[in-house]
Parts: sequence; C-alpha cells; structure tokens
Amino acid sequence: MSDRSYYIAGNWKMHKTRAEAAELAKALVAELKDGKHKYLVAPTFTSLETVGPVVKGTNIRLGAQNMAAEEQGAHTGEVSVLQLKDLGVQTVILGHSERRHIYGEDDALINKKVRLALRHGLEVILCIGELLEEREAGRAEAVCETQTVKGLEGVSAGELSNVVIAYEPVWAIGTGKTATPEDADAIHAWVRKVIGKLYGADCAEKIIIQYGGSVKAENAAQLMAKENIDGALVGGAALKPDTFAPIAKFG
Repeated sequence: MSDRSYYIAGNWKMHKTRAEAAELAKALVAELKDGKHKYLVAPTFTSLETVGPVVKGTNIRLGAQNMAAEEQGAHTGEVSVLQLKDLGVQTVILGHSERRHIYGEDDALINKKVRLALRHGLEVILCIGELLEEREAGRAEAVCETQTVKGLEGVSAGELSNVVIAYEPVWAIGTGKTATPEDADAIHAWVRKVIGKLYGADCAEKIIIQYGGSVKAENAAQLMAKENIDGALVGGAALKPDTFAPIAKFG
C-alpha cells in the first residue's frame, strides 16, 4: 500500500435547509472526531455560512459543490471564488457529472474553474467518469483520460498537490449500481498512469483518487482495500450520520 491517506467526502447536493444542515454537521463532528481519515462535507451554497462554524477547527473540511469560472462581475445566479473563501470554504468540487451532463459544462469551462480555484489556494476535487454507453463501447479509459488531461491543462506540478481526482462512473451515481472494486481500481490505476505521463511518477504516486457512485457502508471497505482507491465521494449516503459515519470510519 502507498502512504496516501484516505479522504472521505460527502456531497449533500441540493438537500437540507440550514437547520437540517447544521444538525447533520453537528452529528458528523461528534461521530468523526476520532476518525483517522481526512473528511469533507459539501453543503449547498445557502448552507455554507451555517455549516462553516460547526466544522471549523474540527477534522472536517468545508467544501462547495461548484463555483463560477470568473472571479466576480455580472454573472447572475453564479457564486464566486471570493465569496466562497469569505465563508471559509477550503475545497471546491468541480466537473461533477451532474454539472457536465445536466448543465452542459464542458472540459474547457471546468478547466477554467480548476485553475481559478487553485490560484486562490482552494483544494479542488476534479470529478471524471464515463456514461454507460461510453463504457459499453469500450471507451471508459479514453473518456476518463480526456477529462483528466483537459481538466488539468495549465495546472503546474506544484498546484497538483492541491488536486484530488474523483472517479465517478456516471451509470453508478444514484442508481444503486456500483462499479465492482476491480472495475473501479482498474480505472483508478489508468488515471494514475495518466497523471504519471503528465507530471511524473512521484506526483502519480501521491495524488489521491476517490471513488464515487453508490458508495455505501456495505461496499466501502472492499472499495478502499484496492491499491489505487484512496477514498470516496459520497452522495446519497452522506445525508444521514448513520449512513455516512460507517463509510467515513471504515477500517
């Protein structure tokens, strides 16, 4: 095994009022205070200011689920990196499949966001992953390679230390289907090779690659046992302490 530490992140998506978000955050702070891994919660924009003080000074990082590609200006309905930093956000999730496939964000836009976030000192979780038809056509590796290469364009080796990759096969998100640990590990190993080609073996060895897509307490340990899987980006199971904590505290 490598010396990479496990990183378990909860993406709350478009769920929870502020009161509900505070309650969940408080429960997770209590549950995970002795946890030995790295943790993150990503509430919706409207709950960031509420959840921030709850997790501040704990072992749980505050994440945002997206951000604008521009620093500020006339961008109605967008949220800027400056506003996120003002709320104590440490990490931003970019390129999530829902942003790509429902809201039409392409690799160039995602890359612009990645570079802006890194320039401002935020950690980035860059999401990649193929559609079912892409996997069935034998293109899973090619799709993930393109999304990785284009997503990281212009990112220096120094900045890469602030980047986490999250592999989420789109066909496994919210469907109850999970890539087998072997399938997932094969893509993770491939992506690690891609990072090696771009940045060298040392960077490839160090980069954390999370798995996302119907991660549950029942499959977390088998997934994490794989050599190239360094954590999880959890959706549905992140919405309740009793489903997220067992994933977060696996092992």
